[in-house]
Amino acid sequence: MNHSTIYADDDKEPVSLLLRLRMPSLLLGLVLGMGTSFLTSRFEEVIAANVHTAFFIPFVVYIADAIGTQTQTIYARDLKSGHAKFKAYLLKESALGLILGLLFGASSFAIITLWLHDNLLAMSVGISVVCVIMTAPLIALLVTRFLNDLHEDPAVGSGPIATVIQDAISILIYGSILSFFIL
Repeated sequence: MNHSTIYADDDKEPVSLLLRLRMPSLLLGLVLGMGTSFLTSRFEEVIAANVHTAFFIPFVVYIADAIGTQTQTIYARDLKSGHAKFKAYLLKESALGLILGLLFGASSFAIITLWLHDNLLAMSVGISVVCVIMTAPLIALLVTRFLNDLHEDPAVGSGPIATVIQDAISILIYGSILSFFIL
C-alpha cells in the first residue's frame, strides 16, 4: 500500500483538493478554539480582580504562536527536503525556547513594571512568557512530526493544529500563574 503524502500546492492543485486538504485541521481548530474560549472564561475571577491581566492575553498567546510557527515552518520545510533530524531539532529548539523565553520574559517583566508599576502582574506575565515560549517549539515539532508520520502534508495541518493547542496551553499557563500570584 502506497502511503505517499499529497502536498498542497496552490500553483498546481484545484481549489477542491486544496479545500479537502485544509478543512480537517481548520475544523479541528474551530472546535478547539471554542474550547480555548471556554478555558479562558475559567479565569474570570483573576481577570475581574485585576483588569490589567486582560491586556496581556493577546501578547502571551501571540509570542508562543510566533515561536511555534517559526519552528513548524522550518521543520516542515526540512521534512519535505529529507534533511530533518527530529532529535537534533528537539535539542536545538528546546535550547532556543529556553533562551528566547528568558529574554522575552525578562523584557516583559521590565516593561510591565515600568508601565503599570505592578510587580505581581509583571512577574506573572514574565514567568508565563518563559513557560509558553519553552513549550511552543515542542508542540510545533510534535504536531508536525505526527502529521508527517500520518503521511499528511505537515505544512497544511500542523500550523492550525499546533496553534490552537499552543493557544490553549498558553491560556492555561497564564491563567494558572495569574491565579497563583494575583488571587
